[in-house]
Amino acid sequence: MSTEPEPTEKTEPGPRGAAPEPEGTGEAPGSEADGAGASAGGGEVGSAGSAGESDAGSDESTGRGAAGAGRSGGGDEAVERASAGGRETGPGGGDAGGGDQGLERASADGGGTGPAPGRAGAGGTGPSGDDAGSGDPGAAEGGSGDSAGGDAEGAAKAQLSEAEAELAAQRLERERIARRKAEKERPVDSGAKLSGKAADLLAAVRAVESGAKPVAAVFSEPEPPRRPAQEPVRPRPASAQAPGAGGAVGVAGSLGGPAPETVEAVQRVLAEGGAPKALASQVAAVLGEGADEELRADPWQLLRVTGVRPEQADGFARELLGAECAPDDDRRGRAVTVWLLEQAALAGHTALEMPALTAALAQRGVPDADAAVQSTIAEAEALVFQDALDPAAPEPAEDDEEGAERPVRVLVGLERYALAEESLADGLARLINSVPKEDGSAEDWERAAASAEGSAAELIRAVAAGGLVLHTGGQASLTEPAALLTAARGLGLRAWAATHSPLGRDRFGALLQVAARQDDPADGGPDRRSGRTRDASVPPDDFAPVAGPAGGIPADSAPSAGTPDAPHRIRPVATVAGLLSGAEGPGRDGDGAFDLDLLVVLDAPQLDVETAALLVESLPDGARLVLGGDPAVLWSAGPGRVFADLLAARICPQVASRTPDPGPLGELVSGIGIGELNQVEAPGKEVVIVPVRDAGEAVHRTVQLVADSVPRALGVPPEETQVITPGHGGAVGTRALNAALKERLSPGPGRFGGFDAGDRIAYSPAPGRTLPGRVVGADADGLHLTCAGEPVVVPKERVEQSVRHGWALTAHQAVGCRWPAVVAVLPGDATQALSRPWVYTAFGRADRHLSVVQGAEQALPRAVAEIPAKPRTTRLPVLLRTQTPTAG
Repeated sequence: MSTEPEPTEKTEPGPRGAAPEPEGTGEAPGSEADGAGASAGGGEVGSAGSAGESDAGSDESTGRGAAGAGRSGGGDEAVERASAGGRETGPGGGDAGGGDQGLERASADGGGTGPAPGRAGAGGTGPSGDDAGSGDPGAAEGGSGDSAGGDAEGAAKAQLSEAEAELAAQRLERERIARRKAEKERPVDSGAKLSGKAADLLAAVRAVESGAKPVAAVFSEPEPPRRPAQEPVRPRPASAQAPGAGGAVGVAGSLGGPAPETVEAVQRVLAEGGAPKALASQVAAVLGEGADEELRADPWQLLRVTGVRPEQADGFARELLGAECAPDDDRRGRAVTVWLLEQAALAGHTALEMPALTAALAQRGVPDADAAVQSTIAEAEALVFQDALDPAAPEPAEDDEEGAERPVRVLVGLERYALAEESLADGLARLINSVPKEDGSAEDWERAAASAEGSAAELIRAVAAGGLVLHTGGQASLTEPAALLTAARGLGLRAWAATHSPLGRDRFGALLQVAARQDDPADGGPDRRSGRTRDASVPPDDFAPVAGPAGGIPADSAPSAGTPDAPHRIRPVATVAGLLSGAEGPGRDGDGAFDLDLLVVLDAPQLDVETAALLVESLPDGARLVLGGDPAVLWSAGPGRVFADLLAARICPQVASRTPDPGPLGELVSGIGIGELNQVEAPGKEVVIVPVRDAGEAVHRTVQLVADSVPRALGVPPEETQVITPGHGGAVGTRALNAALKERLSPGPGRFGGFDAGDRIAYSPAPGRTLPGRVVGADADGLHLTCAGEPVVVPKERVEQSVRHGWALTAHQAVGCRWPAVVAVLPGDATQALSRPWVYTAFGRADRHLSVVQGAEQALPRAVAEIPAKPRTTRLPVLLRTQTPTAG
């Protein structure tokens, strides 16, 4: 290692502020477009008027019509309440029209429609396909067939006297009663009045009685309908999607938001409690319809909003409840319990042990922590589990003494993470216990393994024999899954790979190109199935022909089919988010499963339990799964430690790569992985240490390295150099560094919400996902970005939360990506954030050059030697051991 060369003119950091730190951008869970709820409620428009039928005389009939119309108005009021967009209406026949106008507005806002097309009143959509009227008040009255007579009666009233009108009405009523009596006396055709399942059952009985069908054929359960195959969605300009939506295209926040009336009502409650009105939209999104009433009844529900702390919720509750507010309030105990479990999930835990949870509750001022936990469990806001400390230990016999019970640990967790872990364990057990599809003979697989080298051959043999395989190794070991994927496609398998980031996808795609060319019979490589070489004009099976290149892959980088006019062939690699959303990858089959035989997931340490569960659930029966990655990097941003838990459980074959990362950088990073910070020889200035005394000097030297020293000494331009620092805040956090780097590299007024065209950015479409990119411009649609070569539009209301400048990132944001040069900044005030995984991840992002701005002094070697990853509490190891045998 060497120190940084000659200093240049000092550049003071610019005063311009950077974009705010991106926070969780979760939309309202379960919030629907207003129109959908309105349409469901709109069924009352067509049915309420017919409910007032009576066999009485004229006066009663007239009253019945008014009552029926009034009920129709009440139905429309219900529709207005459901849609939160209709206007207030009064009783009477006119209500139907007014309510339908409110329904139309709700449908226009939310795009929702009823289950079938039809008209209700003035054009609202109801639940049936029949017309319930055209907006005329009289049409809403309904009746059982005398609506036309009612219209004639209304026209005659203008000419007849009151007595004559009464006689005419009585005569009409007597005729109707007579018709009904005649209908009752007529023989009834059995089953004629039945419909739906009853009619189907009667028809089935008659078919069996007549001998037309056997009993088994009639009463057997029908097969469940197969889900239609989903075609993969190919590249197109993507608007920023809602968090967790993967690659789904749509403008986030434009649909499914809370109704304005709900937001206004919540604002009034927040104002009464002294809370910021700016929280109203988030509260309404989280609590849904009636959020103001729920918040008033339980002020501690404010804790469900991201960023609100218990002491703030306590102050809000005191303002609303007054003397009724008390620390031992059951509502407070439940809310704080759920809040603590959510905070634990942010720290990576899927559950908390009972003693740890009760201790945290006591620290938050909950007098009876045990009672608070029991109340939370009783209200189904959390789940409790008893996991055996030693699952292999036998159950105690019934006649044993009480003290012989098997020791257990009691865990409490949120339902979403508990279900995800159980689903993941079930899916992994299915893969392990099922027989893989017979794609290629044993001889073909062995021939493919024999043609590979080192650990790649071992990986191919393990995949040939099992449904789940783990592969560990550093950056250089990626050639081994590339060789596996190429060999599998040569055997005819539908094989795909998935990476954590678009940059990782493109890098692995380049490796696949190299592997495909080495293995291509057109270039002299062997044919996997026959051992012979193929004619150069025949496209190999390593890549499937398509009309254009894969999403995010430049056309000129796609491998050729052997002739200049051959179609581009996609590289079988996608991002995990794109694979799940359908924006990338092979698409899904008729059952909704991935249309593939082998899936290789790289960057597996970045899988949280929910993402891993979705991936495993989407694999078809008989498919093979390979999880690969470097176990020494930082774990996932979401809860769980899936890859580490699987490695510890030893339930499937594990292949450890023997391919070391080359050069001085590889030597340095490999030593950090085993807890040693070695001094390495770096004749080409691969590693440079830059000592600094304080935060100001750290910022200055960082800007100097990116803008001057690295480009001049190594020829790496600033746009290919990434700065990595421990946190967002502080004097040398990402905010301060990005402000200084923007002032030097992209000065401008920040025309687009603090951004200018050409600025480097970090876009977070969902918590835990960061896409590096650049600003293209802005217009009424939002901020236009380009990320990994793909256009993205971020609506202006989401820019502040999801986009920030990207010259400097945290190590968690940088994981899964690599750059030609990296400047790792270790300020003296951030030593508490340093750990072995952090240093390993930050230093390992560099391909050619690493500069370390060293202000942490002895805290750096101490972190590498003594501070491992923080433990996470999960249930996956116990669930796996109870469902699968342990591999030898």
